[in-house]
Amino acid sequence: MVDEMEEVFSREGPLAQENSDYRYRPAQQQLAQAIQGAIDAYGTLVAEAGTGTGKTWAYLVPAFLSGAKVLVSTGTRPLQDQLFHRDIPRLRKALQVSVSAALLKGRSNYVCHYHLDKTLRQGLLASHEQVQQLREIEAFAQHSQSGDKSELASVAEDAPIWSQVTSTRENCLGQDCPFVRECFVLNARRRAQEADVVVINHALYMADLNLREEGITDLLPEVDLVVFDEAHQLPEVATRFLGSSVSSYQLLDLALMVEQAGKTHAQAAGDWTPSVRALQEATRELRQVSQAVQTLPGRRVVFEDIPDAQTLDACIERLLVLLYELIEALGDVQESHPDLHAAFLTAQGLHQRLFMWTQPDRQGEFSPGMEDTPENRAAVRWLEATQHHIRLHRAPLSVAPQFQRARPEHQAWVFVSATLSVNGDFSHFQHQLGLEAAHCEVWESSFDYQQHALLYVPQNLPLPSHPNFTAALGEEVFTLIEASNGGTMVLCTSLRAVAQLGEQLRDAVKQGYLERSVLVQGDAARGRLLEQFREAGNAVLIGSASFWEGIDIPGRALSVLVIDKLPFAPPDDPVLQARIKACRAAGGNPFMEFQLPQAAIALKQGAGRLIRSEEDTGVLMVGDRRLVEKPYGRLLWRGLPPFQRSREASTVLAFMQARKC
Repeated sequence: MVDEMEEVFSREGPLAQENSDYRYRPAQQQLAQAIQGAIDAYGTLVAEAGTGTGKTWAYLVPAFLSGAKVLVSTGTRPLQDQLFHRDIPRLRKALQVSVSAALLKGRSNYVCHYHLDKTLRQGLLASHEQVQQLREIEAFAQHSQSGDKSELASVAEDAPIWSQVTSTRENCLGQDCPFVRECFVLNARRRAQEADVVVINHALYMADLNLREEGITDLLPEVDLVVFDEAHQLPEVATRFLGSSVSSYQLLDLALMVEQAGKTHAQAAGDWTPSVRALQEATRELRQVSQAVQTLPGRRVVFEDIPDAQTLDACIERLLVLLYELIEALGDVQESHPDLHAAFLTAQGLHQRLFMWTQPDRQGEFSPGMEDTPENRAAVRWLEATQHHIRLHRAPLSVAPQFQRARPEHQAWVFVSATLSVNGDFSHFQHQLGLEAAHCEVWESSFDYQQHALLYVPQNLPLPSHPNFTAALGEEVFTLIEASNGGTMVLCTSLRAVAQLGEQLRDAVKQGYLERSVLVQGDAARGRLLEQFREAGNAVLIGSASFWEGIDIPGRALSVLVIDKLPFAPPDDPVLQARIKACRAAGGNPFMEFQLPQAAIALKQGAGRLIRSEEDTGVLMVGDRRLVEKPYGRLLWRGLPPFQRSREASTVLAFMQARKC
């Protein structure tokens, strides 16, 4: 198989013959060989592959040639679509192999015939726009083979109408659905069971893991190999999906569902109004807790810091009783109509999640060899309040026990990303997922960063804690924009900084000091902003978290990349707070073990937006002096690609002129 890999990736091999832009990269071939070794041994490989390595084909080639049943899990749905619609067909053609592939997403991505029909019959829509969107979705459902909402370009994927025409796990009727034969979700799962390669995303993998904990095993097929692309996202996704949440909105929505279904289809069972009103009143009492929470700094408050927690507990206990009574009442009539069955399932799901919120130490069983420690067992609970609603969240302090239980004995695991280590040290990533026994290796990028890129940390900026920091940063950014021939992207660590910099640079445009298009997160959908940024060629784009990764803009359209501050996680993150507390209680150093490694990986991920091809040139400016002046800064900048480095504006401007950035 080693010889076969050498032949496939060689300069005269099938990949080169089929693709005129193919370039032989030793790191790509070596990565593919390491992945083949993991497949053969049912091993675990954690592979950091720098930008430009060609990691997609590096894992798809051994996956195709091994004959294994493969699950490829990606970080985002767009990457999922790219793999299925572009990369897999191209590679299948190049290798001339008959490998079947299937695309599988979460149920919220597929039109549900039952809920579409129900919404059409009820006609309860909020606007004329939703009426038009519903008509388009109806026509789409009639001719679509997949029912995947991403294929209906005329209706945005985040449009509110989708929640009314898709199903959830709680309100799906399963085999009792009158449209079960046409079900897009079941058909997609059926294709996945039969395919050689199944492309999913991390969220779906974690949803499946959660269901397996409950004994449900029919979501994803059994496979020989799982490849986690963009694997650096896994710990956060796992924390989110292996936890649970309940909102006052969901409880009120259930009350409305029961009222409508009960009055329409179960009048003979009695008066549903008292039960519905009691649930609504108990939910309103729960929301009143938010009045106290909003007086505290921030809106996310861990359970231990909630004022008058006894009142909150009493509200939840009452809700649990009312939900149980509704479940019993609905259980007697649920078989008489699908709407009653959906309400029954929804009530069950909410009761289960609300009960688990009251159980801070219930983490289930542990995998063999997993130590039963407070960190492995404890859950983090917090409350999030908005002006109108309240949400109760629960997440495991450690996802490692559940993640390890998900792995069958004879299954290979491959974790691939450009950002998994901290200067070559994988221990942070390994600890998060319980992968201490994994083989870890780094394949550096083939790009010539020394010649093509420069890291600039201005020496005259105040510290990020200074009230004038963002304004001073804007002036420095303005200087680079003026000197640049291409586009500038500014990555901020807060939405407040996005708004302030956007206003500052737009004022410069209005006053005639700057002749550039300034695009700011929130002006339009992320995809549209990126499209405008690419097309302009010399625009300025300012964004926060969602722009730090998954963006590929080669060429002059992105010549200057600015990161405002070191991306330390916000101190009000309840999960991080709890993990820091547990680490400190165990005698550890939470800054070195949690906060610094996370910041290092996030910084490297953001910096990776700059150089996307062999020809790219550009400047990375980090406005945070701590990168150079603090002792821990060395660990951060040494983990970045080997840029040239300077703190002098004159050196940077000369570099930009010489490289025509």
